[in-house]
Amino acid sequence: MADDEAKKAKQAEIERKRAEVRKRIEEASKANKAKKGFMTPERKKKLRLLLRKKAAEELKKEQERKAAERRRIIEERCGSPRNLSDASEAELQTICKQYWQRLFNLEG
Repeated sequence: MADDEAKKAKQAEIERKRAEVRKRIEEASKANKAKKGFMTPERKKKLRLLLRKKAAEELKKEQERKAAERRRIIEERCGSPRNLSDASEAELQTICKQYWQRLFNLEG
């Protein structure tokens, strides 16, 4: 009888330890899940990559816009290029006078 009770007590002790270990493992897994949060390292990496791509696109658009503005201003200030190869001597003189007048106005 004492043997039987000892076996039962030993079995109960083993079951209690198993339950304790299971509980500890469950708590550890819950703690890991709770700590993970929304921004995992993988998500952070993807977000940074997307932000870099967006910034690069914005920079490229800004550079293109500035280049177009620069071309427009140069076109406005200098005028369109004239065809000098087909012009007669009188037309060439007129063109030279116009260029000289423009330079004179810009410098003066």
